[in-house]
Amino acid sequence: MTSAVLTERPAVDARAWLPAYGALAVLWGASFLFIKVAVEGGVAPIYLTLGRCAAGALVLVVLLLVTRDRLPTDKRLWGQLALLAFIGNVIPFTLFGYGEQRISSILAGIWNGTTPLLVLIVILLFMPSERPTRERIIGLAVGFVGVLVVLGVWRGVGGGELAGQLMCLGAAACYSVALPYTRKIMKERPESGLALAGGQLVAATVQLIVIAPLLAGAPPRPSTLTPEVTGSILALGALGTGVAFALNFRVIRLAGPTTSATVTYVIPVVSTIIGIAVLREHLSWYEPVGAVIVLAGVALSQRTPRRA
Repeated sequence: MTSAVLTERPAVDARAWLPAYGALAVLWGASFLFIKVAVEGGVAPIYLTLGRCAAGALVLVVLLLVTRDRLPTDKRLWGQLALLAFIGNVIPFTLFGYGEQRISSILAGIWNGTTPLLVLIVILLFMPSERPTRERIIGLAVGFVGVLVVLGVWRGVGGGELAGQLMCLGAAACYSVALPYTRKIMKERPESGLALAGGQLVAATVQLIVIAPLLAGAPPRPSTLTPEVTGSILALGALGTGVAFALNFRVIRLAGPTTSATVTYVIPVVSTIIGIAVLREHLSWYEPVGAVIVLAGVALSQRTPRRA
């Protein structure tokens, strides 16, 4: 999940931000591998989300201390961050966990790639100033066809696989709501992006401490977890959430939000390569084809009459 501001930064030499961009794509793309290993190792998805958010929050709090920054103190802002954490972390992280109990990490990564298309739908529905131009309507139609191709609707849909795909699509839909809300908060607040991200993950952790036992009972004992599962939880939290948030804000600061947002297009490629190479997962031909059609729809929707 990415965060962005509304205004672009002056052009900066790509060598300054490209390493962070590449690392961000790898970390977020590998997150689907870590989720798969953890949930197949017996960790309830809601507790995986708790471990992920707690480790990520710890990393960001340490970074705040190192940079002599601090968490927000405004009560109203904490209310906004709590809502953002629930929509942008608690629900989607958990849905991806439940989804990957039913489908491959490759397919989960592909569904994550539909986020830009869903963001466009949210903007058109809830931002009246954004008029639905012909290009956007065509782009949405093409993107919808891509979603149907990823689902492989001609094979018939049903059962656990469909449920898993819909869960991952629901997670991407949560991101599509959280991203515009994140931009709104960052535009209005003077706090640093690192402070806002840290507050968001702290709020998510507190919520999950309450919610997780209600949904899944007692947490798993660490002694029952294999080293692979424990390592996946820690990597998912510390690297895929904490460090990735910090890298994302570096790319935003140096290259601007538009460049940072394009990492969404790279994540499915990384998750596919890792899923095939590490987990030996199978990739049906129509899944990457559908992903390409979705991204083509996003590209069409962003065109204007003056742009080639």
